[in-house]
Amino acid sequence: MATSSSRVTRSSAVKASRKISSQLTPDGKSPDTTTQGARSAKRRPARRRDASDSDATAPEESDEPAPKRRKSQPSRAKSKTIASQLHQRLFGPAEQTVQRSCAPPTRRHDVTYHRPALLDHAASRVALLAWFDSVSTKRKMPWRKAWINPRDHDDATELRRLLERRAYEVWISEIMLQQTRVAVVIDYWTNWMAKWQTIHDLAAAEPDDVLSAWRGLGYYSRATRIHQAAKLVVQDPGMNGLLPSQVEDLEAKVPGVGRYTAGAISAIVFGRAVPMVDGNVLRVLSRQLGLLGNVKTDKSVIDTLWAAAAALAKAVAQDGAEDEDPKTSHVSNRPGRWGQALMELGSTVCTPKPNCGECPISSTCHAYGEGKMLAAGEKVEVKDIEDFCDLCDALEETIGLEAGADAGSKAKAASKQTKQMKLSAFAFNDSARERASAKPKTGPSPREMEVIVDHARKFPLKVVKKAVRTEETLVCVIRRSDGHHLIQKRPDKGLLAGLWEFPSEILQESDDNSTSKLRKSRATAFVTSVISQDKTSTAGGLKHVGELGSVPWLFSHIKLTMHVHLFTVDTLDDYWVDATAGIDARLKWVSNGEADRESMGTGMRKCWALAKDYRE
Repeated sequence: MATSSSRVTRSSAVKASRKISSQLTPDGKSPDTTTQGARSAKRRPARRRDASDSDATAPEESDEPAPKRRKSQPSRAKSKTIASQLHQRLFGPAEQTVQRSCAPPTRRHDVTYHRPALLDHAASRVALLAWFDSVSTKRKMPWRKAWINPRDHDDATELRRLLERRAYEVWISEIMLQQTRVAVVIDYWTNWMAKWQTIHDLAAAEPDDVLSAWRGLGYYSRATRIHQAAKLVVQDPGMNGLLPSQVEDLEAKVPGVGRYTAGAISAIVFGRAVPMVDGNVLRVLSRQLGLLGNVKTDKSVIDTLWAAAAALAKAVAQDGAEDEDPKTSHVSNRPGRWGQALMELGSTVCTPKPNCGECPISSTCHAYGEGKMLAAGEKVEVKDIEDFCDLCDALEETIGLEAGADAGSKAKAASKQTKQMKLSAFAFNDSARERASAKPKTGPSPREMEVIVDHARKFPLKVVKKAVRTEETLVCVIRRSDGHHLIQKRPDKGLLAGLWEFPSEILQESDDNSTSKLRKSRATAFVTSVISQDKTSTAGGLKHVGELGSVPWLFSHIKLTMHVHLFTVDTLDDYWVDATAGIDARLKWVSNGEADRESMGTGMRKCWALAKDYRE
């Protein structure tokens, strides 16, 4: 029986092969029926044969086995051509009326079903912008500011200064907001801007100061990349401190800037009609297009949603452009507002569990429309679909039925659908019916909305998360006789790159079932190697004080347990008093106050808290 995880983890090679057979041919026509028949049954229900289909046209049965067909991978150029043709067909000028919402659970639909209704409904685009303007100030985000209109500034030097500052502000906010909640970022962004008001100030900062200002935000490599990029932008004679306005230049010239951040800077700051697509926007567009796919790893799905976002950004830019100066109508505040509106909608309304009743664009949402059909028990039989959609996965409740589930599973699934679809059963008596008929129906009932929301939650496809691996680390705090402690700098690349920590060693997999005795032995051997790197006779009286405790810490991919061991060194000669000479430039002795000020990860600071005030 097919499972969700098997669909999610299918190989990209198989996916690419299916796409060639399911989408457009190079001449722009639909593929022939032989190619379509080769599609996976799991991806769509088998096409029913109508009574008009003649048995005389069916091939004769034969005892000879069918010849095996060699699998071939399409060339990258051909794949791009096919994808481009598909996107042009979906997001170009409308050539036909898009079919109404397809009926769950089978969701039989043509690929053109995924043309966003927002493209053809300017009123809905206006409604989303109006909604954003009304709610944009509710969450106090200091980086949200009025658009700088070039037409309002005659002084080119002053305009450049304003744009330079604004681009810097948006850039820092977007990098900070990656993997971090808005509420957390607000204070960090405010303090950052107070400390380094311009990109020139940041470029002149010390690396440790930058890491220290980032402390607590996590993903510290972001801070390092920002600092390196700031120096490059300031030193480059072409940029001279001003981030480029074009997406292509931002991605090519500014380290650490990908297409989302580039789109945000280009649209919000410079008013360009470009898409800005984060995880929230992918979820919103997946529901608007009714595209049930993996927005994390499925390139064809991701590229389609980006193409939809690009088409919408251009449509929004054209709304009202006829009333503007033709020389400058190619830039406006609309693309930036639109991109932020989609993100705001995804973070506050169209969340993983959406509040569909508050959505300003539910009328154009395919997932919402499908949910309404499901709630009302509507069924739409599509008689003839020549180009079945190959972008979508099957709904979870459909897979068991298509893969030949047992009768009990079929009955259970059918029962579940019946309960969802026959909402008339909730009107239990005549008085309830009278109350319902007395008041005009203005929208879905609470129970209908529950069905709609439950259906919308299935978009995009839920991805099975990788298991978080577990690790144990020995954190060795070495205290010198004068109260100083030895710290070391982490490598410039990798986890917590460039941060300071107390000498640490990962316990190997063979030590997973570690005991305190084993950890003490491992820690002692490790500390001995650390302090004896150059002159083995320089340290005396090394003592293991004890294991002070364990600090659990969770990274995105690691569940870490840090066992904190305290060591003391009783006697040291002049060689050790000289902070770093002869050992390693990445090792140094620091006082308690200096350790407090160093750039350490939050987990390591918890380890330091255990050791700092310990007294024998």
